[in-house]
Parts: sequence; structure tokens; C-alpha cells
Amino acid sequence: MSRYVFTSESVTEGHPDKICDQISDAILDALLTEDPTSRVACEAVVNTGLCLITGEITSKANVDFNKLVREVIKTIGYEGASAGGFDSNSCAVLVALDQQSSDIAQGVDEAEDHSTDPLDQVGAGDQGIMFGFACNETPELMPLPISLAHRLARRLAIVRHQKIVDYLLPDGKTQVSVSYEDGVPTSIDTILISTQHKSEIAGINLEEEIQKKIAADLWEYVVEPATEDLPLKPSRKKTRFLVNPTGKFVIGGPQGDAGLTGRKIIVDTYGGYARHGGGAFSGKDPTKVDRSAAYAARFVAKALVAADLAKKAEVQLSYAIGVAKPVSILVDSFGTGKISDNDLTQIVQEHFDLRPGAIIQSFNLQNLPKLRGGCFYREIAAYGHFGRTDIILPWEEVTEKAKKLSNLL
Repeated sequence: MSRYVFTSESVTEGHPDKICDQISDAILDALLTEDPTSRVACEAVVNTGLCLITGEITSKANVDFNKLVREVIKTIGYEGASAGGFDSNSCAVLVALDQQSSDIAQGVDEAEDHSTDPLDQVGAGDQGIMFGFACNETPELMPLPISLAHRLARRLAIVRHQKIVDYLLPDGKTQVSVSYEDGVPTSIDTILISTQHKSEIAGINLEEEIQKKIAADLWEYVVEPATEDLPLKPSRKKTRFLVNPTGKFVIGGPQGDAGLTGRKIIVDTYGGYARHGGGAFSGKDPTKVDRSAAYAARFVAKALVAADLAKKAEVQLSYAIGVAKPVSILVDSFGTGKISDNDLTQIVQEHFDLRPGAIIQSFNLQNLPKLRGGCFYREIAAYGHFGRTDIILPWEEVTEKAKKLSNLL
């Protein structure tokens, strides 16, 4: 019998890197809402009292970046003297943006391999490799460790926003270790939560007493509600529960650590359970295959698993800048496929259109911000881009495709 423990982490929306992801995607949303053909590669940096926006943007949209950045920071919870050392009202906002390179633009505007098909005319915005993954460990077909880590991180933010636990501050991280036997989850081994908090809690200022209070509150208001509907639940007696292991976490957010767009790519995807091509998502318009093709790869992998063609599926795509058709497509079922990996790859090649233009059209990626009231990509900038149950995402809607695939056997 094969036994092992696998661990994944998530972070809250107040983590410095996630602040940057949300700023970058809020800017993307605003630009695409006014001009769906906007070309965007927007990065953000935050540090104590500072937010820098940089990158390349070509758009007809008119956006007040300063106002938008401050609104994002405020919504997360960084406002006022008690917000953890970073204030949306007083932080400096610096803007250093250029236009997209004409060399890149010409390859995206007119693909090298285009034909009369208009979808052939959209070339990939860059070279690169992307991975999509799905498995049958959860109803949303995601690995259990990252699914649990996101649940805890989202719940941690909810109890802070709703003041259920009124001493919490925006920065926080979660980590979940799951025990497996023969590839099947059997128990939750360890839960780790690090959460920023006020220096004094309910009149308590002794570090040891504060830590005990936080641990008790987090188990009651975060862990139990976040996992109550799961068949595999943590046990107060058997699951190791670690809270703020250094003793306290008062200095956090951009005051404690600098943040940068795109530094949480494993949190954004599968928690390390599957391979990653290295490209980040946030701040990139849909012509960037780092984003759009990763969404498509997830769609393909999830459809294969939902169709019961495999219990696990990992899909690799690769692209060349300015070329519409993928350079390569590969499916790995890790020995769980009902047919061979070669046959699965052949099915993908025949039944999925993975050209950038087709992906953008199929998922309506350029128009979703406007259709969702000016806020779409920002909504998925924290707590994962895949397996979401709180937001309708087109690359997660595989029911119809899975029915068609299941009929192929």
C-alpha cells in the first residue's frame, strides 16, 4: 500500500502578492469593459506606502488608474490607521505604462499560419507551455489539498469582512496537508493558518494567550464552517492544527513584505499537484496564451474526467508567438485512463479547437468584464482560477462537452 502526505497552500486577498494580482486584473477589467480589444500586460508592485503600476497597454479606454487602485486596496480592507500599516487613502500610486510592442502586435493581429478562417488570424501573444489538470477527488474535479486551502482562505476573509472575528486584519495564508493511501485521500493530516491580527485582542495582550484565543476562534468560525459539507472532515483530536507558529502576526500586508503581480501561480492553479508552465495570469488580456490557453487546458482536462475517460488528466499545450495552432498537445492520465494516452490526445486534437481566437470566442473572454458589470477577472484574482463554486466560469462548464466525449467510447 502506497501512503503519502501532499500539501497545498492558499493566501487571502490581503496578501501583498494577491493585492497586486487584484490591482492588475481590476485594470484589465476596466480596460476590456470600455474596449474589448485592449491589449494589456499590467504588473503591480506594492510596498510600505507605495503602489507602482507598470507594463504595456494599448487601448481606446480611458481609465483613472489612481482612483481604481485605491478602490481595490480599500475593498480588500486596507483603509485607515488600524488596517495593518497600509492605507488606500494615503499610499502613493505611481503609473509607468507603455504601449504594446509593434513587433508583438503584428503577430497577434495576423497569425503566421492564417487562412481564410478568421479564427486562424489571431496568433498567440507569446510562446510558452500551459498545463490543465482535473481529478475526481472533489465534486469540482480539483485536487483536495488546494480545494481545502482555498475554502479556508475564503472563509478567513469572510469572517474578517463580516466582523465575526473582529480582530483580524487582511493578510493571511492557509496550508492543508492531506494523507493519501493508494492515491485516495483518507484524512486531513495538518491545517496551518497564519493570519494577521491586531496587537491586542479582547483586552488580551500576552502573546501566548492571544495565540490560544486566535486558534480557538479560527477552528470554530473558519475551519468547521468551511469543511462542514465535506465527506472528509478535519478532526479536532486527530488533525494537527497550527496557528501563527511564530507567535504573533501583527505586521503584515505591504508593510511586512513587498508584493508583485504573478508570484502566486501555484496558488492560482492546482497547488503543486500538477505541473505548471510558469506563466502567470493576472493583468494579461485573453490574447496572452499564458492565461487563455491555461483556461482551455483546464476545460479539456475537466471534460475528460467528467466524461469518465480518466480519473486524472493533465493536458499540456504549447504555442509559438504569432502562430494560431498549438505547436503540441499532450494528455497524461497517470495510468487512470479507460483508453491509452495516445488515444486521449487524439480525441483532444479532433474535438477541441485550441487556437487562441477560438478559445477567446468560445469562452467570450474579451466581453466577460462588461457582461459581469465591469468586474470579472478581479473576482478570480484571489482564491484560485479553477474549481470555483462561487463564480460561474465558462472553462468550468463542461457538462455538455463531457456528454459528447462519453459517447465516443
